[in-house]
Amino acid sequence: MKLASGFFLVILALSGPSVWAQTAATPAKSTSETVETFYLTNISQQNDATEIVTAIRNLLPANAKVFFVFSQNALIVQTTPDQLVLAHKLLSDLDRPKKTYRLIYTITEMDDGKRVGTQHVSLVVVSGQRTTLKQGSKVPIATGSYNPGSSTAQTQFTYIDIGLNLDASLDESVNGVRLRSKVEQSGIAEQTTIADVREPVIRQTVLEGTSILTPGKPLVLGSLDIPGTTRHLDVEVVMEVIR
Repeated sequence: MKLASGFFLVILALSGPSVWAQTAATPAKSTSETVETFYLTNISQQNDATEIVTAIRNLLPANAKVFFVFSQNALIVQTTPDQLVLAHKLLSDLDRPKKTYRLIYTITEMDDGKRVGTQHVSLVVVSGQRTTLKQGSKVPIATGSYNPGSSTAQTQFTYIDIGLNLDASLDESVNGVRLRSKVEQSGIAEQTTIADVREPVIRQTVLEGTSILTPGKPLVLGSLDIPGTTRHLDVEVVMEVIR
């Protein structure tokens, strides 16, 4: 009896803790779904909203429902409460204000080593977006003529833009602020006669490329010779942080 009692007590001592561990299991999380609406405050274009919606859909479970209302900049999410906490954190990280910069372009025209003209153009560009500027005139170009049955021929015209065109976009990178820009300047050089019609000859200079900018430090984008003349154009840009 003593041996049997002792053996019985040992069995209880060994089996007791494992039975307790099973009965003290962690309760399962609630699987009930909740709907919550998040209003994005820093969305300025549809592409920004699309990127955020794609990120949320990819990181939440497949059964989560995600809708975006563009007219309200509102993101509607239907999922479990714990996944809504994750969605809230992701939106806090993604929906952040973008920096605004000022770009000052300086276009200097040189003739045989002498400065003959300088033009300054200022653009405000938001990171991740594009800003364009056009300054100049529209020049008529004859495209054809016809006689509708009368003695007077009628001429058809189209119009082309001449002057200065600027196209700039900025985005932030690990090395600084990356600028993608296109500078196009055109003007009337002379006129020529084609089929008894006087047509203008358009002189055009285009500079396009990608550069890394440092705030407050001027950068020469390029220097271009004007064909048939002793002149050339120097294009410089400097960037300032607005906010």
